[in-house]
Amino acid sequence: MIIKNIENKIKLAGLISIGSFLTSLVVCGLSFFLCYSLIVNDRKNIYVLDNEVPILVKQTGTEVNLEVECKSHVNIFHSLFFTLPPDDEFIKNNMEKAMYLVDESGLKQYNNLKEKGYFNTILASSATVTIKTDSIQLDMNEMKFKYYGIQRIERETSILKRQLVTTGELRQVPRTENNPHGLIITNWKTILNKDLDYKVKKNF
Repeated sequence: MIIKNIENKIKLAGLISIGSFLTSLVVCGLSFFLCYSLIVNDRKNIYVLDNEVPILVKQTGTEVNLEVECKSHVNIFHSLFFTLPPDDEFIKNNMEKAMYLVDESGLKQYNNLKEKGYFNTILASSATVTIKTDSIQLDMNEMKFKYYGIQRIERETSILKRQLVTTGELRQVPRTENNPHGLIITNWKTILNKDLDYKVKKNF
């Protein structure tokens, strides 16, 4: 009888020990999971100092910012392609940067303008060509865009404003130093380029 009681107590102690061990494993596992989750979430937070006051800035995934990045990419490309001062080196440098953001459709338009003597005309007349973005319409489902802008061509004797509308598609590519948004414009074409206003400068 005494031996049976001892055996039962040993079994009970063993069960309690095993139960305690398993409970400890579960608690440790949950603690590890919670700590890992906290670390992952904490890494998404960035604190910026504003007059020595920390302000929380939260990181977001690329999907959240994709529409913003698409608009920025389209805007930068058009700014580079249509900002043309009477400086041959500056124009070449801008075009070189722009070609990293577009496929062969952009190169084709550049070569067409070059063959027509467009850039030589700008240099010869000391014209300054700039562009102001009106709006950019995006279809995020098909990754298509329509760009609306006003082109300003200023010469020594006149100022011409033209409405410019272009269309194209966007494709995601690996990010590089020359293409920080990781996007490339495809099938780019100009669908409207018409005069809006022409002013003759006053000569005194």
